[in-house]
Amino acid sequence: MSIDPQQIGKPPPRPKRHHQRTPTGYLPETTKDGKEIWPRGDEAAWKAGLRDVASDVPQITENIVHHVQTTLAQQPHSLDDLGAYQATAFAVRDDLLVNWNDTQMQYTRKAPKRAYYLSLEFLMGRSLDNALLNLGMRDKYKKSTGKLGFNLEDLIDNERDAGLGNGGLGRLAACYLDSSATTELPVWGYGLRYKYGIFQQLIATDGSQLEAPDPWLNPGLYPWEIPRLDVTVDVRFYGQAERTGNGKAIWSGGQEVVAVAHDVPVPGYATKTTNSIRLWDSKPKRGFDLQSFNAGDYERAVEASTSAEQITSVLYPNDNHSVGKELRLKQQYFWTAASLSDILRRFRNLEKPFTELPEYAAIQLNDTHPTLAIVELQRILVDEEDIQWDVAWSIVTRTFFYTNHTVLPEALEKWPVPLLAHLLPRHMQIIFDINLAFLQAVEKKFPGDIGKLERVSLIQEGHPQYVRMANLACIGSRKVNGVAELHSDLVRKTIMKDMVDVFGISKFGNVTNGITPRRWLDQCNPGLSELISETIQLPKAAWLKDLTLLKRLTKYAREPALQAKWAATKRANKERLSLYVESALGVKLNPEHLFDVQCKRIHEYKRQTLNILGVIHRYLSIKSMTVEEREKVVPRVVLFAGKAAPGYFMAKLTIRLIVTVSKVINQDPDTKDYLTLVFLPDYSVSLAELIIPASDISQHISTAGTEASGTSNMKFCLNGGLLLGTVDGANIEIAEEIGEDQVFFFGHLAPTVEGMRYEHTYHPVPVEQKSAKLAVVLNEISSGRFGDAGVFEPLLNTIRQGDYYLITDDFDSYLMANETVDQIFADRESWLQKSIMTVAKMGKFSSDRAIMVYAEEYWNIEPVKV
Repeated sequence: MSIDPQQIGKPPPRPKRHHQRTPTGYLPETTKDGKEIWPRGDEAAWKAGLRDVASDVPQITENIVHHVQTTLAQQPHSLDDLGAYQATAFAVRDDLLVNWNDTQMQYTRKAPKRAYYLSLEFLMGRSLDNALLNLGMRDKYKKSTGKLGFNLEDLIDNERDAGLGNGGLGRLAACYLDSSATTELPVWGYGLRYKYGIFQQLIATDGSQLEAPDPWLNPGLYPWEIPRLDVTVDVRFYGQAERTGNGKAIWSGGQEVVAVAHDVPVPGYATKTTNSIRLWDSKPKRGFDLQSFNAGDYERAVEASTSAEQITSVLYPNDNHSVGKELRLKQQYFWTAASLSDILRRFRNLEKPFTELPEYAAIQLNDTHPTLAIVELQRILVDEEDIQWDVAWSIVTRTFFYTNHTVLPEALEKWPVPLLAHLLPRHMQIIFDINLAFLQAVEKKFPGDIGKLERVSLIQEGHPQYVRMANLACIGSRKVNGVAELHSDLVRKTIMKDMVDVFGISKFGNVTNGITPRRWLDQCNPGLSELISETIQLPKAAWLKDLTLLKRLTKYAREPALQAKWAATKRANKERLSLYVESALGVKLNPEHLFDVQCKRIHEYKRQTLNILGVIHRYLSIKSMTVEEREKVVPRVVLFAGKAAPGYFMAKLTIRLIVTVSKVINQDPDTKDYLTLVFLPDYSVSLAELIIPASDISQHISTAGTEASGTSNMKFCLNGGLLLGTVDGANIEIAEEIGEDQVFFFGHLAPTVEGMRYEHTYHPVPVEQKSAKLAVVLNEISSGRFGDAGVFEPLLNTIRQGDYYLITDDFDSYLMANETVDQIFADRESWLQKSIMTVAKMGKFSSDRAIMVYAEEYWNIEPVKV
């Protein structure tokens, strides 16, 4: 085979597409009277070999043993818990795939409009327990594994969390995929197959966070994915883009890598519908340079392979340097280009003109990370499909939808123009073209308003220029939504105010976040789930699919019998967590004490700093009491968990302060019976499933107006934990549903925040005058009471100077809210009644409700029964 060197690196010519069926369709051929023709071989032989979902214990047991013998190549006498977990997981996966195949065939037959959820994170957690519950097969598998000499709970504990996400963004995406399948909606997720997740969090002896790789994808450790080696996409980087007129260009040269698909089945609850998350793995186009190897240049021989595979190595590589920034941008384009190619391949099978794409596909951008998909679709339509520019842009802007997750200006994604032009030269051209046409349209509507033109522009002027991805996501999408009422209102009034003027208010909506009650109540808190079913006299399948039925609990909230059972369930969950903490950290917890929890990503706006300063104040107060006074104290266990980004210095310093303070508090004989402080390392979905059911109170204390929504607040409340928080995010809507008297609110309100920051900058007041109690705490840290004082000065100075997150303003109010918590916790009857009423009124916060809002008001898709 001869190769023309001039053609190397150039895209292959694309043949004109004709609307006719190819010989290899997804559906069987049919006779004239509509009867399906079997594709190959003996139909009876095929159908005799096809299996259904295993339905009885002997069949399940046989399937597990089959995988021990053939998939794992092991014998009964050599099988350990890990091997038994793998065999069980493969057996469950077999059942999922039966339903998955039926689901995909039904979608192909019906050709419904589909929604595609693009998220850089999918924080799935463990899959085995969730799959068994959704299939309704947990009891049968428990019996089967028992017959084979294993305990199902022990096998579940051998599963590692999938390293596909970090925080609320990824967990929200996972909940939405679960709810999509449960409500029988045709929705697929698209993400990246990170080999090492974000990182495994370790805590050094001095309290510092250390990051280690999380090799969750080691061979055999993740049996849930199905490699699709036949589904590949070539993705180009660098090179040059030559304009050819009419808005078109030819992009050639540079580096090409291959995206390889891996599918993870997502089963719905009590339904056959099983959807997918398609994860892309990066591989080199030509993996091994034999010429360099033969010449003795071994590093160069594998250079291309290493460069390609880095793209999907780690979630959120540190971008404190230029190489990290480029890798992040590479990740985003690689993922969006591969996903869009796959979506369009599926659309082409329908043999429809591209003008009908918005009638068959809705693409949801989960934050700004996938925004390059907008530019990529415009490139494909104009450059490859030969569609006129304005027609193509009309298709694009009717296909995409954008969810904003932050109003923090510093968190809005921007990319340097030189970097984007270097990595994606054709896309930079298209962004400039989109911006010019957009600004011309804005100028016609607002003639002479230069300030507005500067604010809505896709390009932020400066040296260098930056591309504003939120602006691009906004103008390229059909609708934009926030994730809580307050957040959506702030989006319309602050960061997108000018866009609202341009497009009108109807483009900007709200979809308050939700959580799946299957994982976040039934799976993580089976005791409470059973108690609820027993009390409201409904099977789980009823209220787990219609969470508003929990309201039936309200009439029993005052009954002593239910309160006693409720307290016993909470006690059992606290004992379970206490056992874990003692085995993992050697710290003993008293389940009788109030369990106070803040577990979430470590960030200054989430104000773990406020919490730890409050803990120090509590410690100093108890320390100064007489023995008689201490007897009146409500004992408290304070638990922190969460990861800090590797390059986020202040967040890592906050962790170090928490750990350092815990060592002093937990060893002090005067206070250890009244206050215990624990930082739980390596926070994950599995750890959350252990912590959340055990909480008495959870803290959601972000500076007002900074938290978009939050979903951990919903999880804690659904499990009977009360909420201590600011008037921010979804805290507001939770209070509206369950009653403000059920929530412990404190702090200043969002409208006052900017004014207070102004005062901090131009009229600063010493901490001593604003909060004498806080001043004492800061001085104790500076004195070295909790270790090397110099280490924490940078953190303390953010409070003493500037105090952007209003620690000084909210501290005294925060202490008063904690005093109220203590008073009510001491009244057990009142506390239990609040706990029951909180759970009863959490029906709004199911992700099933949220996903149906997207389906009906945004994507315009309908359920498809399998």
